[in-house]
Amino acid sequence: LAGGLGLRAAEGSTPKAGDKAPNVSGVDQDGKTWKLSDHLGKHTVLLYFYPKDDTPGCTKQACGLRDRMSELKKDKVEVVGVSFDSAASHQKFREKQSLNFTLLADTDGKIADAYGVRREPGKSMARRASFLIGPDGTIQHVTDTPSADVHLKEMKEAVEKQARK
Repeated sequence: LAGGLGLRAAEGSTPKAGDKAPNVSGVDQDGKTWKLSDHLGKHTVLLYFYPKDDTPGCTKQACGLRDRMSELKKDKVEVVGVSFDSAASHQKFREKQSLNFTLLADTDGKIADAYGVRREPGKSMARRASFLIGPDGTIQHVTDTPSADVHLKEMKEAVEKQARK
């Protein structure tokens, strides 16, 4: 286990609050290119990584964000979910759960690796991690825990704090 952690750190450690967000791009559920750089300067981005479409914790987290979308939009926050699932899988997940935000298909793991959230080297799965990225491209808050509830609570508090600035 320690060797695996050492490898992850060597490949790229997880950015922290105050760091510049890695400027990533990917393909969304509709096959369109999404680039972080296109959104900086306009609004805050809540970029969250999750293990798998349509699993209990991931569904809970996605639906929690869906249900708060009007609040998030009011605070000028764009939500973007990222997993190793395909665009077709994301499309089904969005339809089934009526999700109202972008899902990026990180099938090659480039986005997960840029943020240091791949579960372990060679494994096509990200761990649950959320990054609140300010309009200036600086990471405002990071939540890195398996609990969907903790992500929803911490990101809600971080967004409220950001909105008060």
